[in-house]
Amino acid sequence: MATAKTRKPGRLAPQIAWARQLFIVRVILYYSKAQGPLLASGLAYQAIFAVFAAVWVGFSIVGLIVAGNHDLQEPLVHLLANAVPGLIKVNGSSSGAIDPQTLLRARTFTLSGTIALVGVLVTALSWLSSARTAIRILFGLPQAKTNFVLLKLRDLAVGLGLAVALIISAALSVAGSALTTVLLPLIGVSSGSFVGGALGRLVTLAVMFVLDAVTLGGFFSIMAGVRIPFRRLVGGSLVGALALGILKVLGGSLLGVSKNNPLLASFAVILGLLIFFNFACQVILIAAAWVKVAMTDRGLPMDAAAEAARLEQERKDLEAAKAAEPRGLEGFLARRRRRRVGAAR
Repeated sequence: MATAKTRKPGRLAPQIAWARQLFIVRVILYYSKAQGPLLASGLAYQAIFAVFAAVWVGFSIVGLIVAGNHDLQEPLVHLLANAVPGLIKVNGSSSGAIDPQTLLRARTFTLSGTIALVGVLVTALSWLSSARTAIRILFGLPQAKTNFVLLKLRDLAVGLGLAVALIISAALSVAGSALTTVLLPLIGVSSGSFVGGALGRLVTLAVMFVLDAVTLGGFFSIMAGVRIPFRRLVGGSLVGALALGILKVLGGSLLGVSKNNPLLASFAVILGLLIFFNFACQVILIAAAWVKVAMTDRGLPMDAAAEAARLEQERKDLEAAKAAEPRGLEGFLARRRRRRVGAAR
């Protein structure tokens, strides 16, 4: 009987083996194996409803607080427009899905405002719950056993924290722009020049980068209920924030993809937002996979308490097995058989 010829490794086998050992490649492979793309698609679908409801209620409240104050309204509008490209119309552009002036004139304490408030609570809490589930799946952890009400209260606190962080970011963006306007003339650069505009844009991106990094850190530790060493948490959060920043800079081109197709032109903004949210959720979960692989490389458990409980249970099971072993010659032969089986494996 002829024996099958062994397949010779390809010429690129050493290069492929080397590439598979790279950290970023292992992160992507783990992300794919853990069904990350599927989880991100579900999050993106929920995110678009949550964002529309949150923007409606948020602007209604802001309209009550800063009504008529253009200097405070404009930075918040621009910050949201930069955070989610294609969501807010700015400077008379027709590419946005929402006219900020319509939102600023809205009032929360009406029937539509009340319905929207209930809607934002339901959709936002649902998205946060799904995000926590997805992150814990990527971390290789079971679902949280915390009381349902406490979980919802935690999600609500995280959502309020995000809103406060957004307002603080807008304030910092205003302060940074004002400082840039004051300092640029001192070095002979006009604030209306290309250099001045680029520096102002850089300040906005820097503020958004910090906001994204802090948000991701909170997602991976506080919301997911996992204690992560600071160095591992910072690494994944910074990488995720950088990727989100690049995605926001390129967000306009995502909207253009839909506009260029005549069949999709009527839905260009919505499709562009769906594409953007899908990429954004992919980035968030890839950053979570980054944290997971980094901790696995260093032999650190994602949940130290659960790992300690597992080891303690294994110790008890081993002691129980030893106590149940027969004594004398019969026990000696049983242990010898187990060693042979272990060696054969």
